Amino acid sequence: MSAEPERNNLPFEPKTKRQKPAKVKAQPVTKPESSKVKQGKKPPYTKEEMAIPKVISDRMVRRVAGFSGIPTALGITTLVASYLLVAFADIKLPPIAVLLLNMGFFGLGVLGITYGVLSTSWDIDRPGTLLGWGEFTTNWGRMVEGWRTTRQNKV
Repeated sequence: MSAEPERNNLPFEPKTKRQKPAKVKAQPVTKPESSKVKQGKKPPYTKEEMAIPKVISDRMVRRVAGFSGIPTALGITTLVASYLLVAFADIKLPPIAVLLLNMGFFGLGVLGITYGVLSTSWDIDRPGTLLGWGEFTTNWGRMVEGWRTTRQNKV
């Protein structure tokens, strides 16, 4: 058994990892350094390999709209409601309470963007669950694994 757990590739992940090109010995440069132009260099992946499928993209948009849109709408509603209470009902609200409530709702809206994307099932055939906690933990683990491998490759 290998120490690395086996995992299935996602539909938008490349099937194989490309090898780094072999290093070439430095040759004398005839042009000045400032006029270097990268020519003939192929990008590591094509647009088709990097693109997120439309089905998954649509799922992400729906989840972000729900997890971010609802708290943001509540934040706007509390602003309007607090204004109406102060202006027409003569109820004095502490400004700090209104501020903290709005900051809380807008903060949840910002966090909802991240959670909406990461709680989406990235498998085309499986839509995922309503709240998406299982998908979130899976996708968060993949993201952390990617960060770790990137950090190890730089060292």
